Amino acid sequence: MAYARAAAMIATPIGPIRIEAEGEVLTGIRIGRPVSSDADHPLLRETQAQLSAYFAGKLTTFDLPLAPLTSDRGPALRDAICGIGYGETATYGDLAVLTGASARAVGQACATNPFPIVVPCHRVLGAGGALSYYSAGDGPDTKIWLLKHERAEGWLL
Repeated sequence: MAYARAAAMIATPIGPIRIEAEGEVLTGIRIGRPVSSDADHPLLRETQAQLSAYFAGKLTTFDLPLAPLTSDRGPALRDAICGIGYGETATYGDLAVLTGASARAVGQACATNPFPIVVPCHRVLGAGGALSYYSAGDGPDTKIWLLKHERAEGWLL
């Protein structure tokens, strides 16, 4: 069965999360944007299940088909961010060295990440482990909550 655009909402400890899909790929996760379910879409059900398991402390790695990125560097940056393990952190500089991009490009990838939590940009920190900008949900408060939830090491408040 082919699916068109669909959206659903999941209640979480950090507030409502809107999940969006089109066809067979996830197209967005928006923290703090409530919407009621409008479709019976298997990918949205799977995304809800994986996010619920994450918040319950039972899932540390997501396995969801994400919409492809359109920029040349996007896939490498997304892969590098996804390579930061649960409970771990890396700096913008670390990821810049790893990908051959600038720290600014890494920051831009985090700021425009359409899949917070699943593509864990909350695990990316400033130099020396300093807490840095976070655009999802309530910004730094959401980032702190997620890092504490994962019991992440290496960050300062």
